[in-house]
Amino acid sequence: MEIKTLERRTVPNVFRQAVAQWGDKVALRQKAYGLWHEFTWNHYYAKVKHVACALMSMGLERGDCAAIIGDNCPEWVFADMGIQCGGGAATGVYATNAWPQVEYVVKNSEAKFFFVENEEQLDKWLRFKDNVPQLRKVIVWDTEGLRRFKDPLVMSFDELLEMGAEVARDHPAKFDRRIAAIEPDDLSVLIYTSGTTGPPKGAMLTHRNCIWMGRAITSNNPMHGSDEIMSFLPLCHIFEQLFTVLGHITVGYSVNFIEGPDTVTDNMIEISPTVGHAVPRIWEKYYSTILIRMSDATWFKRRVFDTALKIGRQRADLRMDFKPVPFYLVLLYQLAHWAVFRKLRERVGFDRMRIAYSGAAPIAPDILHFFQSIGVNLVEGYGQTEGTGVTTVSRIGRVKFGAVGEPLDGVEIKIADDGEILVKSPGVFKGYFKNPRATAETIVEGWLHTGDIGEIDADGYLKITDRKKDIIVTAGGKNITPQYIENKLKASIYINDAVIIGDRRKYLTCLIMIDEDNVVKYAQDHKIQFSTYKDLTQNAAIEKLIRSEVDAVNQTVSRVEQVKKFAILPKKLYEEDGEVTPTMKVKRKYVHQAFRELIEAMY
Repeated sequence: MEIKTLERRTVPNVFRQAVAQWGDKVALRQKAYGLWHEFTWNHYYAKVKHVACALMSMGLERGDCAAIIGDNCPEWVFADMGIQCGGGAATGVYATNAWPQVEYVVKNSEAKFFFVENEEQLDKWLRFKDNVPQLRKVIVWDTEGLRRFKDPLVMSFDELLEMGAEVARDHPAKFDRRIAAIEPDDLSVLIYTSGTTGPPKGAMLTHRNCIWMGRAITSNNPMHGSDEIMSFLPLCHIFEQLFTVLGHITVGYSVNFIEGPDTVTDNMIEISPTVGHAVPRIWEKYYSTILIRMSDATWFKRRVFDTALKIGRQRADLRMDFKPVPFYLVLLYQLAHWAVFRKLRERVGFDRMRIAYSGAAPIAPDILHFFQSIGVNLVEGYGQTEGTGVTTVSRIGRVKFGAVGEPLDGVEIKIADDGEILVKSPGVFKGYFKNPRATAETIVEGWLHTGDIGEIDADGYLKITDRKKDIIVTAGGKNITPQYIENKLKASIYINDAVIIGDRRKYLTCLIMIDEDNVVKYAQDHKIQFSTYKDLTQNAAIEKLIRSEVDAVNQTVSRVEQVKKFAILPKKLYEEDGEVTPTMKVKRKYVHQAFRELIEAMY
């Protein structure tokens, strides 16, 4: 059911309309201690109202910021929506951030309130509490281990709700008056970018931006109130916000919060969502897991799977090239579906998935093609926080190999003379918080300068070739787009990530991060002895394995794009160490500096 047009399009207004429409329907589910707990829209509304009333009574004014840190759970969205209904802007912080990174966001955003999940997150605040005098209150929603902790600035989430209930009773019109005062161009959320090239910048998204995007992502590929989604990506990232918050209040589907980051695969099977969304690393993991499982199957099962996959690939090739599928291939695919793919999808929790999205980073085309082949309608979307998350997406049944889809309805794209993708849409952000210089560089005459290089084909589909700043110019003057080669390498089940080197060099080299699980299994299957991760990466047999994967990719690219030498990184990369972003994108600048000697040795 669609939300009716409102005079003032703001997130709180659309939320209230959703509550009026679906009051007793289940809005949120959370699994805790083995049991699922349900929250109706009315329950959701009551919590949000009490959060907003309490914050207003403690001094939250229109335009103020409040920060949230913690894993995905109902309390996160109660706080988020409560802040917005109180006229404030919510800003999320990655739960995995170290305390100096948390301090930066809380300080830079001038947050007046700080919602923290537990003792671990509260400890981070204690490290910098004296540096953020503007902070009025810290609210903790999981107080285990904090029963005896006392600090005048700290209160529990339950205490906040009690305070809000009392304020709502004593001032019944306070909540409605504040919502009525919010304007569409007021700040809705402040989302800090991952900071691959420097300190994170706060992207200011307005209510107008967010409401438009909520409608766009649920209508370009229609979503319905009967849909089920799984919330597990960081909620402070725009990708998860699109599904857990914006799309949710627009069409009223159910959001399921998983037990924890380590239970994604188990909860996927249990929930079996109808719409999936994840970063490429998750889809790559499912891909390699399926192939490894099949390699352990009996000879007969492997032959059946290989035959079914061959049929699926032929069908996907035609569909992704917008060509009709012959009747005989339709019949063969139906047979492959019932004999192989149906059970396979059930075992990983994809049996009800009508559409699945990959976003936040580029995905290898081979991975996309594989899922299309087995009947999972995985599509790639493209966008950035500054455009409220999505610029282009493939429509159901209109997926094109090597492209990231067509512009959303209402989005205009043009390619600049230097190949940069420029975007104009109702989703283009207001600017960077307290950073007018960066804003002026990013929005020029209403056009968002994305920093990505791309082209638009005859069908109107956008193809991303690389990041503008990542383009390599070899010593011979050849322009190389490293992302294209890296994606081919990452399609290997033994390669987790790859960084191409070669700027102003005579030839290309590559730093490779192995997929630990799959390489360890290979080592065990081939009786390769090792004691540590470093030993594994330096083993001659493993080097030979990776060489064969690199050689296979070299056969598919031009001579100048071939990787002449590679080095396997002797350590795993961690977000906590600042080596990768929370969406698992490698920080190239860090890798170039940290492994300088390894790079120079290849030249």
